[in-house]
Amino acid sequence: MPHKSLAQRNNGQIALALGAGGARGLAHVIVLEVLDELGLRPCMVAGSSMGAILGAVYCAGFSGKDIRQHILQIVRDKPDVMARLLKARVGRITDLFTRGLANPVLLDGEEFLRQFWPKAMPENFEALQIPFTAVATDFLTHEAAIFKSGPLIPAVAGSMAIPGLIRPVAHEAQVLIDGGAVNPLPFDLVQASCVIAVDVTGGPQLQRTKAPEPFEAMFGAAQIMQTAITREKLKNFAPDLLFRPQTDHFSALNFFSAREIFKSAEPLREDIKRALDKSLSPRALD
Repeated sequence: MPHKSLAQRNNGQIALALGAGGARGLAHVIVLEVLDELGLRPCMVAGSSMGAILGAVYCAGFSGKDIRQHILQIVRDKPDVMARLLKARVGRITDLFTRGLANPVLLDGEEFLRQFWPKAMPENFEALQIPFTAVATDFLTHEAAIFKSGPLIPAVAGSMAIPGLIRPVAHEAQVLIDGGAVNPLPFDLVQASCVIAVDVTGGPQLQRTKAPEPFEAMFGAAQIMQTAITREKLKNFAPDLLFRPQTDHFSALNFFSAREIFKSAEPLREDIKRALDKSLSPRALD
């Protein structure tokens, strides 16, 4: 009997969870490219924060290669990026004097997605080619807010609403903030014979001696919290395959280093292929 390809063995039984991690989440693209190369199509995808931003685009039908090219095209033009960010900005510098503690650099997450997502993105979950789940945090109830249907932009904007950088999203009866606050790696929200999770929260920086600046400390604290949440989740329940790209040395806002992030995550490519070949073997699926 001829050897079946991974795509033939998969038969729609892969699910994918893409985690939070800011710019480190650009490494998700490597995983998406490998799945495309092997002809593997997830039966469902879940994403939190950066994982939700990229996961929604992938589920809309864009390939991993398409997403990489879109990102690199954007970040190579810094003046254009700054112009788009200005359009997504909520406050003004004068707000410091007229509104006290208002944040003049706070971003509107929904406008941010309109500025940076591919123009062909659908408006609703129902129009996606792959079932997709976005996880945010309901600030009022302190619980996860799970979205699988309805308008896409409010759900993903809520999932990426990092406190202090992106304003909360008021959606229906909920006030949404960053999904990483409750579920930075939502592998528990997908089901399949093989659940793949990609953790980009980042690890410790043991070689560092310099104290962080205030803004950096704020994001670092969020990273530590997300890492702790993920560690506790993994004690009780783990995905079938867990990948951690080596992107720890990049900061959460280091998006202009997209090319370097892709390069740092590149060694994971062959590891993913070997793990999938083993996991999707007929014996493993029995």
